[in-house]
Amino acid sequence: MTGTFEVILHKKADLAGQPFADLSYPLIETATDWVLTGFSHPNYLAEFGAQGQSEVYAKSSLDLAMKDAFRKMRRFLMNVKGLSEDEAIALMSAAVDFGVTQVVDGNWGVHAILSKRLFENAS
Repeated sequence: MTGTFEVILHKKADLAGQPFADLSYPLIETATDWVLTGFSHPNYLAEFGAQGQSEVYAKSSLDLAMKDAFRKMRRFLMNVKGLSEDEAIALMSAAVDFGVTQVVDGNWGVHAILSKRLFENAS
């Protein structure tokens, strides 16, 4: 199996005034979906310092990763798609798929997938 990936890096300075300018975390975009990832400790090396590699094992949980993914998707829907907080949460409860991304390196991860089809006919 062979795959082809295109990685596009958007520099923050070039995004001024654009809907994505407020994002401070990676956004994965496919032809059909937006995918955001949440982690127990998104910046664990800065958070735990020199002991980061070992501390993250002791303090990670799927609950923390889920909260991070939830907050990132809510922020994405509010800032990029223009939804109110209540609208974003209602949409997330019905249309966002959450799943476990990783538990391998101790910094557990949860991804949130939102189908672009939901916004195809939005003005």
